Amino acid sequence: MKNLAFVTGLFLASILFTGCASILTKTTYPVAINSSPEGANVTITGKKGTMVYEGTTPAIVKLKSSNGFFSGENYMIKFDKEGYQPVTRQVGSKVEGWYWGNILFGGLIGMIIVDPATGAMYKLDTEAVDVSLVKLEKNAENQVNINSIPEDWKKHLVLIKEGEEKSTK
Repeated sequence: MKNLAFVTGLFLASILFTGCASILTKTTYPVAINSSPEGANVTITGKKGTMVYEGTTPAIVKLKSSNGFFSGENYMIKFDKEGYQPVTRQVGSKVEGWYWGNILFGGLIGMIIVDPATGAMYKLDTEAVDVSLVKLEKNAENQVNINSIPEDWKKHLVLIKEGEEKSTK
């Protein structure tokens, strides 16, 4: 009878002092970072502005799903390659499904202490970030869309053909 009470107590303690997500999931996730064309510079920053990765594509980066107690992580991923428009993507986190298993198995301790403290309460919302970079047109920095110019300025515009200079009076 003593052994049965001991085993039952040990079983109940293991259920009460563990978290479902902490047992069944992970806190860091490998995320594939790809660009077309390859060789883009990549910078990843967390939601507090801390840089967590700097490199080039393709890459596989291990990212944490949590940013502290009851705080999921969000990342800003910036792609930059000479001759191409820069691109930014966001990777966020969401509540891990196994976290809700604490209702049945992990108990209150797992739900409000263990899983939030270990970060296993969250998972990242993607396993890969793939971007297609758009090539910049030659002299795109100096071009202006005519529709962005106010109407009263348009009457002062002068057409200049390539290779021709226009003097102003």
